[in-house]
Amino acid sequence: MNIKILTPEFVIFEGEVKSVLLPGKSGEFHIMKDHAAIVTSLNSGKIKVFTNEIKEEYSHHFIRENEKESVFSFTMKSGVVEFSNNKGIILAE
Repeated sequence: MNIKILTPEFVIFEGEVKSVLLPGKSGEFHIMKDHAAIVTSLNSGKIKVFTNEIKEEYSHHFIRENEKESVFSFTMKSGVVEFSNNKGIILAE
């Protein structure tokens, strides 16, 4: 599945991922391949991207959370996610 993470300043990430863990209003939730379509607001917290690698152009925005599972995180204040047809856009502040 393809995820794009944007801030008002620049593109934080764009690429193929296994899944993404997001800080929702009612707690964290995980979006995986073939997830139902969703549009929802996000709380402050970490966006955790599960992927084999982060391209060098995006890597300075992320912290590697887990060496074994290739989990990378980006901290945000708030945001919105839209996901459908295995494509997602996350607008983060």
